[in-house]
Amino acid sequence: LGLIGREPVESQSPANMADKPKVTLRTRKFVTNRLLQRKQMIIDVLHPNRANVPKSEIAEMLAKSYKVQDTQCIYTFGYRTAFGGNRSTGFGLIYDNLNAAKKFEPKYRLQRAGLTKVEKISRKQRKERKNRGKKFRGKEKVKAAGGAKKK
Repeated sequence: LGLIGREPVESQSPANMADKPKVTLRTRKFVTNRLLQRKQMIIDVLHPNRANVPKSEIAEMLAKSYKVQDTQCIYTFGYRTAFGGNRSTGFGLIYDNLNAAKKFEPKYRLQRAGLTKVEKISRKQRKERKNRGKKFRGKEKVKAAGGAKKK
């Protein structure tokens, strides 16, 4: 059971009851982190007769439970399915607003959510830059390697 008087949330859509079994979310170790403008928790997902639950579905259920308007402020990750199935455990973050999420979330998670686009420099350019830098030490090394970065 989650702290702060939260009841376990169950997905119940009457149209899909036959094809999708019931999923229950339980939160524990709930912490309100004011410095990072978020709520963080461990999420236990009970999913009998089902292999796994998509993170998007978990985010929707968390949004309903914690009264969050924008599901883009919810980040869930690190899920491990228990041996034998039926139960997964992961970590969840609910940011107060999208700006706080963009400020504090790592770039790779923002990229996963589709909020940023990371441009990847080609492998050859990275190798050339590395090899140019080998010839120098200190500040000169930064200047020598900086040529490829401007492109």
